[in-house]
Amino acid sequence: MTKVAIIGQGYVGLPIAISAAKSGYEVLGFDTNQNITDQLNLGNSHISDISNNDLNSVLSAKKFRASSNPNDLRESEIVVIAVPTPLDSEKNPDLSFIKSACETLARELSASALIVNESTSYPGTLRNFILPLLSKSESVKHLFAISPERVDPGNKQWNVGNTPRLYSGITKEASDKTRDFYSKFCSNLIEVSSPEVAEAAKLFENTFRQVNIALVNEFSNITRSFGISVREVLDAATTKPYGFMKFNPGLGVGGHCIPVDPSYLAFAAQKAGASAEFIELANKVNLDMPNKIADRIIVENGGSISGKEILVCGLSYKSNTPDVRESPSILLINRLRGEGAIVYWHDPLVAKYEDETSTNLENKKFDLTVLAIYHNVMDLNLISQSSDYIFDCLGLIENAVQL
Repeated sequence: MTKVAIIGQGYVGLPIAISAAKSGYEVLGFDTNQNITDQLNLGNSHISDISNNDLNSVLSAKKFRASSNPNDLRESEIVVIAVPTPLDSEKNPDLSFIKSACETLARELSASALIVNESTSYPGTLRNFILPLLSKSESVKHLFAISPERVDPGNKQWNVGNTPRLYSGITKEASDKTRDFYSKFCSNLIEVSSPEVAEAAKLFENTFRQVNIALVNEFSNITRSFGISVREVLDAATTKPYGFMKFNPGLGVGGHCIPVDPSYLAFAAQKAGASAEFIELANKVNLDMPNKIADRIIVENGGSISGKEILVCGLSYKSNTPDVRESPSILLINRLRGEGAIVYWHDPLVAKYEDETSTNLENKKFDLTVLAIYHNVMDLNLISQSSDYIFDCLGLIENAVQL
């Protein structure tokens, strides 16, 4: 039985691990966080897209186990790297998690393996960064491939199995083995000519979203100056059956992909001597949305919110998921608190963040309310009754102040 190791048991790695285990592979889910691996071995999933039932089924079948011990990686024949690729303090790519994973594999792997990178990064990462780190031994020759993740947390329609998957190996043998691996649990595999094409495609997919979200956020300010509803204008434009794709305005963008991937693309473009001004402007527009909304709230409430009790509904970055990575709601809360406001947040899916807990809306009145993100488990009636001034970023509450 082929032994597979998935490095990283987060939103990307755990679904891949469980899918591979269900298809018959013997899977090791490796993560440096021992609390995560301990809980996984007890049958407790920390990822909303993986149920405890699914996890327990592969545990009981002895097709999956989790570990934080690097020694357990030694006999792996296929290794998938699915670790975070964030931005550093200067908004440049931070490949430290990939580097750490590669250094661990270089020490531990006892024989040749297929190394597949799913972590999002700029073109050339597989060939020029990962391969050299794992090619220092003359006795062990690995195969290298890329298959960039396309995970949308909370999406019930598209998952690991049915989302089209790009892949490419540095060699034909690597490509063939990569296809053979994923074909056991992915229905639509698309080979591209080089790893760089796959890496660039992933970055462009999310840059496309970033740019269009920035455009519609800017457009919302323009329509407001005209005294017309941005959402009505968008609905009208959507009646065109070709050449238009609808994006909705909001508080900003969050998650790992949209706030991060365009910066990876801009970084790589600049290294190659190309301009990325449009991408960088889109990043700036979306990152500044929480501040623009805070400015509106302050102006519309007498020029000061100091001492006012404000409720922000929705702490996660998107609907129906507890994922708070890069959440614009957190940026808004920090700005409002910086203006002297007393800010509470309500998010039943997140429940607890750092040392704070979600606020119960029963029998509580606030000076101001912001509807930032809506989950199906939220009560819109309670939210609409929570204060006399409600700023609605989503267009869901009648008579609220709209974006």
